[in-house]
Amino acid sequence: MALSAESFWYGHNKLSYLLWPLEVLFKRLASRRRQRLQSNAWLAPVPVVVVGNISIGGTGKTPLITALVTWAKQQGYRPGVVSRGYGGQSVVYPLTVEVDTDPAIAGDEPALLRKLCGCPVVIAPDRVAAVQWLLENNDCDLIFSDDGLQHYRLGRHIEIAVVDGHRGLGNGHCLPVGPLREPPERLAEVDFCVVNGYAASTPVTTSFTMHICARQMVHVHTGQASDVQAWCGREVIAMAGIGNPARFFSTLESLGIKITRSISKPDHYRFQQEDIPSEGIPVVVTGKDAVKCGGFAADNLWYLDITAVLSDSFFSALAEKLRSLNPKRR
Repeated sequence: MALSAESFWYGHNKLSYLLWPLEVLFKRLASRRRQRLQSNAWLAPVPVVVVGNISIGGTGKTPLITALVTWAKQQGYRPGVVSRGYGGQSVVYPLTVEVDTDPAIAGDEPALLRKLCGCPVVIAPDRVAAVQWLLENNDCDLIFSDDGLQHYRLGRHIEIAVVDGHRGLGNGHCLPVGPLREPPERLAEVDFCVVNGYAASTPVTTSFTMHICARQMVHVHTGQASDVQAWCGREVIAMAGIGNPARFFSTLESLGIKITRSISKPDHYRFQQEDIPSEGIPVVVTGKDAVKCGGFAADNLWYLDITAVLSDSFFSALAEKLRSLNPKRR
């Protein structure tokens, strides 16, 4: 039987430790790469907040960035977002993502961020180029980097690391033995560690908890919103092409929704019309998947609209950190 990465990284499979010499090599190369890139890092003239993680897979960065942009606007900032645009196939970079930009070109996450945040979003594999383009073409005074914690050529003023509260750091090892891009000690260096959901223990002494709350169910084709409480007891087919589909399925079940069938696809999977089941009951997807289905959405396709909720203490600490970068700002 073939063993999955999940069983290696989040289970107790002793076979994974046969790869220990490769982990040692990976950590050594990653450390050298970090030193080389940081020695030539470019620092933007406005605060750059990098939101990332040290593990492979989804941890909740997109809803967190959406919440951060919303908060920043309320504080009087003019925020912008940069992203790699993973999964997109643009032939030109940097690329400004518009509301009607095809997710196949921009990538699903940047397309969703542009829709949810309502602020300038620029993508490029080179995040330094993305930030420079953003500043040249927009009046932004605060930039959030979607992912990029390991993109060390981009200097950053604030680092926020997101950790999955349920899966944690897996077995605590770096690739290929475990799911980590950097050792657990890296979390002690960031400014803020945000744990998505409750966790029995946190990887750092001080961390903030983020909760993902369901707001409403939205019909993908018409945009019609439905009270999520009205879905309690309803049967649906759940489908997700994200880093951690199990979290999405658990969220639906926690709302009292009955999943008759769950369909997991790889992260950033490009859904086609033939992927949508037509079994006479609603098919529910994530917001990130919904942006890729707008052109062929069937009448039975809905997505769960979510929001990230963080404590006042987190935003107070973030505000204080930003003020320390610009004492003149009140």
